Amino acid sequence: MLVVLLIWCLIALYVLIKRHYSKWQRLGFATDEPLIPYGSLTKLSRKERHFGLIIADLYEKYTKDKVVGFYMFFKPTLLVRDAELVRQILTTDFGSFHDRGLYVDEKNDPLTASLFNLEGQSWRTLRTKLTPSFSSAKLKAMFETVDAVGDKMIKYLGKELEDGQSHDMEIKRVTTNYAIDIIGSVIFGLDIDSFSNPNNEFRKLSELVVGNEETNFLRRLRNLTSFVSPPVAKFLSSMGVKDSISHRLRDIVSHTIEYREKHGVIRKDLLQLLIQLRNTGKISEDNERVWSTTNETKAEHFKKAMSIDMIAANSFLFYMAGSETTSATISFTLYEMAMYPDIFAKAQNEVDEILERYGLKPDGHLTYEAIQDMKYLDLCVKETTRKYPALPFLNRQCTKQYQVPDTKLVIPEGTAIIISLLGMHRDPQYFPNPLDYKPERFGEDSKDYDAVAYMPFGDGPRHCVAQRMGIVNSKTALVKVLANFNIEPMPRKEIEFVFHTAPVLVPKDGLNIPLSKRK
Repeated sequence: MLVVLLIWCLIALYVLIKRHYSKWQRLGFATDEPLIPYGSLTKLSRKERHFGLIIADLYEKYTKDKVVGFYMFFKPTLLVRDAELVRQILTTDFGSFHDRGLYVDEKNDPLTASLFNLEGQSWRTLRTKLTPSFSSAKLKAMFETVDAVGDKMIKYLGKELEDGQSHDMEIKRVTTNYAIDIIGSVIFGLDIDSFSNPNNEFRKLSELVVGNEETNFLRRLRNLTSFVSPPVAKFLSSMGVKDSISHRLRDIVSHTIEYREKHGVIRKDLLQLLIQLRNTGKISEDNERVWSTTNETKAEHFKKAMSIDMIAANSFLFYMAGSETTSATISFTLYEMAMYPDIFAKAQNEVDEILERYGLKPDGHLTYEAIQDMKYLDLCVKETTRKYPALPFLNRQCTKQYQVPDTKLVIPEGTAIIISLLGMHRDPQYFPNPLDYKPERFGEDSKDYDAVAYMPFGDGPRHCVAQRMGIVNSKTALVKVLANFNIEPMPRKEIEFVFHTAPVLVPKDGLNIPLSKRK
C-alpha cells in the first residue's frame, strides 16, 4: 500500500513539474525547450557560458518572434526581442513593468534597499531624492577629484613606459584601478591610490566582487537566488547568510560619516550629498548651499528612513554599477582603437585640438568644459557601449497583466522579463555590420543605426541615474591616455568572454594593447 502511494505521489509530482515547464506553450508563446531542472541555463550550471551570453544566444536563435518564453532554472521568464516593444515596456507602458523583481527587504535586510532593487513607491521616492546628485553643476564640482585620479593613472603608465618603447599593457587592470579609485574618492570619500598600493582594502573588495570565482558558496547562492528566486534569498538571509562585501562597505561608510559629522568635514563628493539627504530630507538644488549637511529644521522623520544602512546600500550600488562598467568602457574603447588606427588618430587629433583651444597641457589638469567639448570621443563612447553594453541584459517584472500589442499574447502579472542588450545591440537589423567598430554610425550627418534599439543605460523612469557621471569618468581617462600615449596598431581580434557569476562581461585573459609614450 505504501509503495502504491509513493508511486502515485511520484506520478503526481512528475505531472506537476511537466505542467510547470509547459506554461509558455499553454499561453501561446514561442518557447525554448527546457532541460529540467536547469531550464535554458544548462551551460550556466556547468560554468561554460556567461548568463548574458546565454540570453544573447536565445535572442539570436528566435529571429521571428517578438517574445520568447524560457526558464531560468524553475522560473518562467519571457525574453522580449522586439526593440519597439522593449522601448514601449520601459517607457510608455512603464506602469505595467515598474519593478525589477529582485530580492529586497527594507526592514530586515536594509542593505538590499538600493535604488536598483527597491519597488513601487519606495523606489519612486528615493529616485526623486537622488536625481539632483547627478546634475551638471555637481558633476563639475566633483570633477577635480576625477581629474586627480586620472593624473595618477598617467603617472603610473609613464613609469611603465619610461624607456620610450612600445609595450603590451593589460589595460583592463589599469582602468580597473582608475575606476576603483574614483569610486573610493567620489562616492566613499576615501583617499586611496590603487596604482601605488594595489593591495589596499578597497581594491581587494573589487577582486571579491568581479575577479575571484572562488568565493563562498552560500554567498554565490544568495546572489543567484536574489535574481532567480527572491523568496529563497529572503530565507537564506533570515538564516544568517549575508553579503559580506556589502557589510564591509557599510562599515567604511559608517566610519566616514561619523568622522565627517564629528569634525565638520565637508567634501565635494557623492557621500556628502547622501549625508545631506539623510540630515535635511533632500539634496540641495544647484543654486542653494549645495554641500551643506545641516538645515534649520531637520527632517527627523526622513533621517530615520535614510539610515546609514540605506546610504551604504546605495553606495554599494554605485560601487558595483560604476567601477566595473567605467573600467570596461575605457578598456574596450582603447582596445578597439588599437585595431582601428584611423579612429585612434581622429580621436587623438580631437583631444590635441581641444586641449590647445582651452590652453591645457597634455600632462596637466583637465576641465569639465573641455571634456564636454570632445564630440568625436562621445561617438566613440556611444559605439563602445553599443558593442559592449555595461550590463548585457536588463530585467523587469510585469506588475500588471499586459497584452502584447497587435497579438493575442497576454503576459501574466508577476512574470520575469529579460531584455538582451547585447543581442539587440549586435543585431544587423538595427545596427548594420554590428561587429565593426564604427563611431561614425552615431554622427548626425552619417547616422547608420535604428535609434529605438540603442539603450546602453536602459530607458524610461528606471534608466541609469548616474549615466552622465559614468560618461564623464570614462571620457576623462580616455583623454588622459590619448593626450600622453600612442596606441600601436594590432590585428583585429574579437574579444572572448569567460564564464563568470558577475553580471558584467569579463574578457578572457584581460585586454592587452601596445602602448608607447608620445614624443
